Amino acid sequence: MSQTKILLDESEMPTHWYNVVADMPNKPYPPLGPDGKPLAPGRMEAIFPANILAQETATERWVPIPEPVREIYRLWRPSPLLRAHRLEALLGTPAKIYYKYEGVSPAGSHKPNSAVAQAYYNRVAGIKRLVTETGAGQWGSALALAGQMFGISVRIYMVKVSYGQKPFRRSLMQAWGAEVFASPSELTEAGRQVLARAPDNPGSLGIAISEAVEEAAARADTNYALGSVLNHVLLHQTVIGLEAKKQLEKAGDYPDMIFAPCGGGSNFAGIAFPFFADKAAGDKRAEKLRLVAVEPASCPTLTKGVYAYDFGDASGFTPLMKMYTLGHDFIPPGIHAGGLRYHGDSPLVSQLYHEGHLEAMAVPQLATFEAGVQFARAEGILPAPESCHAIRAALDEALRCKRTGEAKTLLINLSGHGHFDMAAYDKYFAGELSDYEYPAQEIQAALKRLPEVQA
Repeated sequence: MSQTKILLDESEMPTHWYNVVADMPNKPYPPLGPDGKPLAPGRMEAIFPANILAQETATERWVPIPEPVREIYRLWRPSPLLRAHRLEALLGTPAKIYYKYEGVSPAGSHKPNSAVAQAYYNRVAGIKRLVTETGAGQWGSALALAGQMFGISVRIYMVKVSYGQKPFRRSLMQAWGAEVFASPSELTEAGRQVLARAPDNPGSLGIAISEAVEEAAARADTNYALGSVLNHVLLHQTVIGLEAKKQLEKAGDYPDMIFAPCGGGSNFAGIAFPFFADKAAGDKRAEKLRLVAVEPASCPTLTKGVYAYDFGDASGFTPLMKMYTLGHDFIPPGIHAGGLRYHGDSPLVSQLYHEGHLEAMAVPQLATFEAGVQFARAEGILPAPESCHAIRAALDEALRCKRTGEAKTLLINLSGHGHFDMAAYDKYFAGELSDYEYPAQEIQAALKRLPEVQA
């Protein structure tokens, strides 16, 4: 039997992040201000430091990773790539299945890859307080950890439905010194307005972003940190794919298909973008490579949204971004993959998908938990509900290969473990979870409320 774990030495960890903008066939659409015109430089300096904004608009292919960031990365990076021999045998498939396991980070997911970088850049800029939002709690716990590493205090607005579903994520954030509040809250005008309209509102990432941005903009000592969507966040996550490429080279292999869950886009971009670079460079190995973003059927941004300019938050505090969206005031159901409950998608992921360079598919909740349990029983790792989406799609492809006899190589981004999601698995085992496909009429109603932009 061939190698199970393909490991890299710390000396082989990437020294630079990969910037996909350098290889995009068309330039990214600019963010717009409320007047519908490209956002003036400096407009976002009230909530982001200049060094982060420079990365947001960077066009160079390689961006150096600062040594203080790499030093902290060494606590868990390079993360392992594993060959899923037992899963392959269980399925009886001729396909080879690899998974890049990001659950080895202290926070249990891929999110510290950007949290550590953002905390570092804010610290360099003299910022001592950060505020953010979180869905399932993976980003919140990552930023709490990073804040602790750099002596920055952190406040987190956690989507209310996840605040109740994931109590131990809350505890983890508090263990690392962060304040955590259920969103919508009474602490901000945005939260109070939502609660006045609907006291039982379950919350959404869009609402939590509104609360965090409002607070950051109102305090000179506070900046905002975002866990997905924006260019600089996706940039930081490319360490995943860059390591995976080196590891597959060691294994003498190259993927035919890559699967990753997709909410805001950082998870998917982190593993997919470095391989897109091969396609852009004309690498023959990547000629037929398929990059597949997997989203929940209850929040089908890429598969059922529209490509338009929209706000990144529910209240319209953020710039307008060209992205696939379900409408900024879209309230998805309380599925347990809380990290995938975002109304929009990364502008970079959206543009590459719109231009046909990426694929997307949506899967129902019950099938994802079924896949997660199957994976755990074969490989021993219980995946986070978000990661189960990519696993579901990869299992379906492996079974298709079983029917056709194709010996494809499949790569999964297993972006986090499910140890803080046991309440969700308990409900699955008890038969208390259900599938939910968001009604088309509700999506259309939300899309009608998109801002009117001539662009």
